[in-house]
Amino acid sequence: MSVLHTIIIAIVEGLTEFLPVSSTGHMIIAEAICGVESTDFVKAFTVIIQFGAILSVVVLYHQRFFKSWRFYKTLIIAFLPAGFVGILLGNKIDALLENVPVIASMLILGGIFMLFADKLFTKASQSQAVTDKKAFLIGCCQCIALIPGVSRSMATTVGGMAQQLTRKHAAEFSFFLAVPTMFAATAYKFYKLVKEPDGPTILSDNLGTLLLGNLVAFVVAFFSMKLFIEVLTKYGFKPFGYYRIIVGGTILILMALGYNLQIV
Repeated sequence: MSVLHTIIIAIVEGLTEFLPVSSTGHMIIAEAICGVESTDFVKAFTVIIQFGAILSVVVLYHQRFFKSWRFYKTLIIAFLPAGFVGILLGNKIDALLENVPVIASMLILGGIFMLFADKLFTKASQSQAVTDKKAFLIGCCQCIALIPGVSRSMATTVGGMAQQLTRKHAAEFSFFLAVPTMFAATAYKFYKLVKEPDGPTILSDNLGTLLLGNLVAFVVAFFSMKLFIEVLTKYGFKPFGYYRIIVGGTILILMALGYNLQIV
């Protein structure tokens, strides 16, 4: 993977990780368009650079992250459902990661849903505290995002709104929940790569690529979160819904016309 490909994929990760447009789907599609071969390292790279993105959450919201143990308890409760399902169905989920038609279809279906999400979840309670029950239910919504193309950000933000959080508070909790979720995914992928016979060699040979990818993802994600909060608060989900429909539809049309967008 070239330096240019590393930067492009890391930008896509940082820009889309916290937007409700599916970062995994966009990175896989970016790889296909750039002609990046889907090697074991490339698959690990797209997950490991999420560490840079989650680090941006901790930096941006450092006052919240180092405030109380209650905060961590809530995140753990919300993380558990997706963690359990991810372990149970890990192989099946991995098989879907290279299915571009599935990703495109989920982009479209999620986009259609987002056109109506603001009207479906308009009631917000006066208390914006995330209780254990609310955290668990939001965590259950995150399980849906294990399907590539759905978007973890969309699932958890909508899940928060369904628990009567405001758009802003729901989006922020989605950011916070990304930290244990993505850290676990990164650590697991890193562990799997190290356990491979040639894993340590692959890592040492590509250490610079991983560092560059994480740095780019960190910087881009930092500003992406601010953008998401601003757009979501002012315009709701509709702009993201239209974007998803356009992207997903374009992918399906290109594939129908004979363009090869499958992962090589």
